[in-house]
Amino acid sequence: MTSRSALSASAFSALAPYGWDEAWADTFAPYATEGLLPGRVVRVDRGQCDVVTADGVLRADTAFVTPHDPLRVVCTGDWVAVEPGGNPRYVRTYLPRRTAFVRSTSSKRSEGQILAANVDHAIVAVSLAAELDLGRIERFLALAWESGAQPLVVLTKADLVPDPVTRAHLVQDVELSAPGVTVLPVSAVDGDGLDVLRAAVGDGTTVLLGQSGAGKSTLVNALVGADVMDVQAIRDVDGKGRHTTTTRNLLVLPGGGVLIDTPGLRGVGLWDAESGVGQVFAEIEELAQRCRFHDCAHGAEPGCAVLAAVDAGELQVRRLESYRKLVRENQWIVAKTDARARAELRRDWKRKGAEGRAAMELKRGRRM
Repeated sequence: MTSRSALSASAFSALAPYGWDEAWADTFAPYATEGLLPGRVVRVDRGQCDVVTADGVLRADTAFVTPHDPLRVVCTGDWVAVEPGGNPRYVRTYLPRRTAFVRSTSSKRSEGQILAANVDHAIVAVSLAAELDLGRIERFLALAWESGAQPLVVLTKADLVPDPVTRAHLVQDVELSAPGVTVLPVSAVDGDGLDVLRAAVGDGTTVLLGQSGAGKSTLVNALVGADVMDVQAIRDVDGKGRHTTTTRNLLVLPGGGVLIDTPGLRGVGLWDAESGVGQVFAEIEELAQRCRFHDCAHGAEPGCAVLAAVDAGELQVRRLESYRKLVRENQWIVAKTDARARAELRRDWKRKGAEGRAAMELKRGRRM
């Protein structure tokens, strides 16, 4: 029995707009023999979820797949196996995720929180109504790269910067902080850039990320072509707005693809994002290969190619400081969740502390 024949042709085509394909059908085949229904989670709310299936949207309980590990809970974007009937109806399991967007929670337990699953593209929405926070953009991009998705920075409310020269400078500033990432100014008011954005997200699953007030809800409405999200005015004093989205919702786009909108994120903590940080700061990682010492911290070590690039004006001091900050944060979160990494980090701190003290003693000796 082929994967397609495991479901009726009508069921297969009903799920196709949500991203169902032969590979998902192959993975689901064992559950089909048990009489379970495939579906994609379009919303999660208080231990229950809305699942789109060939029979329509079903409300299901996630109690069977809610372990102690918060990274293994059902989330928006998951493909799941749902019981065909029952009251309540239950999700039996979710299919192995292709990608997952995870951030660190603000809890003292340093847990990871999964925001969306099976994502192909990650839009980082940044409002041009406020001063650019390049460090925050770099943080979002690190998480996006780490998830396995292709990031895209969208500068919303571009109509508020009508001068093309000023707008070009802002785009260039973001591009320097986002190597390998397309930066697209967009205005939902006059439609500028929307066609390009629709083409970019017209295939696969896209997650929309950003702070409250970044214009995400307005952007969703523009992409969907209908007022599916409430929009509130932002405060003039700081350019911020209240949360208009309180849950993560999966929406089908009329031109193809699906979009997962997320609430405005106040805190965006890294969660084991070493490779993501490396991709955001690719030029620093490349320079580091030429440092004299393989474990160079790019602080005061002799023969540091990174510091040499700063001195030569080839690397921004701000970029290096942002890189150091994210590397330290990621090391800390990994150390708090991994005993071996924690021990290695402590040894590294002791070694660098000893080297620092030795350097200070050497300087004092030279002065005497």
